Amino acid sequence: MEYYCLREVEGKQAHDPLLIEKMKRNSSSGERSVWVPGPLIVGAGPSGLATAAYLKEKGVPSLILERSNCIASLWQLKTYDRLRLHLPKQFCELPLMGFPCDFPTYPSKQQFIEYLESYAKRFDIRPRFNETVKHAEFDGMLGFWRVRSFNKKEESTEFVCRWLIVATGENAEAVVPEIEGMGEFGGVIKHTSLYKSGEEFRGKKVLVVGCGNSGMEVCLDLCNHNATPSLVVRDTVHILPREMLGKSTFGLSMWLLNWLPIRFVDRFLLMVSWLILGDTARFGLDRPRLGPLQLKNMSGKTPVLDVGTLAKIKSRHIKVRPGIKRLKRYTVDFVDGWIENFDAIILATGYKSNVPHWLKEGDMFSKEDGFPTKPFPNGWKGENGLYAVGFTKRGILGASMDAKRIAEDIERCWKAEAKHSTAFALSLNVPQYSNS
Repeated sequence: MEYYCLREVEGKQAHDPLLIEKMKRNSSSGERSVWVPGPLIVGAGPSGLATAAYLKEKGVPSLILERSNCIASLWQLKTYDRLRLHLPKQFCELPLMGFPCDFPTYPSKQQFIEYLESYAKRFDIRPRFNETVKHAEFDGMLGFWRVRSFNKKEESTEFVCRWLIVATGENAEAVVPEIEGMGEFGGVIKHTSLYKSGEEFRGKKVLVVGCGNSGMEVCLDLCNHNATPSLVVRDTVHILPREMLGKSTFGLSMWLLNWLPIRFVDRFLLMVSWLILGDTARFGLDRPRLGPLQLKNMSGKTPVLDVGTLAKIKSRHIKVRPGIKRLKRYTVDFVDGWIENFDAIILATGYKSNVPHWLKEGDMFSKEDGFPTKPFPNGWKGENGLYAVGFTKRGILGASMDAKRIAEDIERCWKAEAKHSTAFALSLNVPQYSNS
């Protein structure tokens, strides 16, 4: 069902005196209601910023609600110190503004944060920070979204808006697996979202669980700080050199896909990887049957771009271990029967979407994984003015594509309906949000 046009809603209001009382009910209960004249965006990460910038360019005002106290909170608060972009900067630019020319090919964490802050400043994007959205639902009678948010003092505000854009992304919450005996272990167990540097683990034996890009890089960081890491590899994994034939592996792949079918590009990548890295299976790193690009398209699983970890695995500075059976006091029992002592465990087990916990809607988002049910490139638009950005499993490039589509779609309605929208809100006697 498409959302009501505003004139239709105004007609409902004229014939339903209970509608205004429904809007005023929150005021009498102490909760503040605020009318948002443009789209409401939940999440001030790169996806939310890109969408707000596109909307600003088209003359459409928006409001971003962000649960943290800064933009790009994942980057600023939950990443390790040595992190750099895994892809060249030209593939990580937000729309309408490139990286500074003097930035290196692979910008550091701090450089990327500086870029995002400059981006927000250029487009005058001023999120409302420390606002945690706990409930959002479309009011069919009213014809608008009602979004309930709580600040640090647990004071609630209900935002009423015509369009709701979900930009909380693929990495909203850390995935912490349940491992038998976690309470008995006694040593430090932390997710990579809390890991900053290997300095904390200098001289210690550390088990890293998870062999994605983060797990591999944390192992390398631990080595560089004179810790002794081991890596739990529970599944097959594609490891590719970050660069091949003098070009970035990602950039070369994108160029080849213009001329060759994906299966041929995969064969080429694996052949060159074997020549540069050797047979990774010899070191306990078996490759999946599907090629790296096909696997990425089908499952969203990203290949590991090696930045030096594999050399440490080959030299036995990093040992590869199978899955964990259970934990005991400073001891890990592995599924192959091997038992080893460790001082700490780092969980490089990824993140997940949290959308199903707060968004109450029909079937745009899966209740199981919190991703749009329609595959890319069709998952950006739902019903009743609901949109999603940053759920493509294709990084900033995918998010930018969705942000552009969303802004263009909203612009078509905005010019025709803005006057009706504001007039209707005034008739309900609801305060209007101002970013000034």
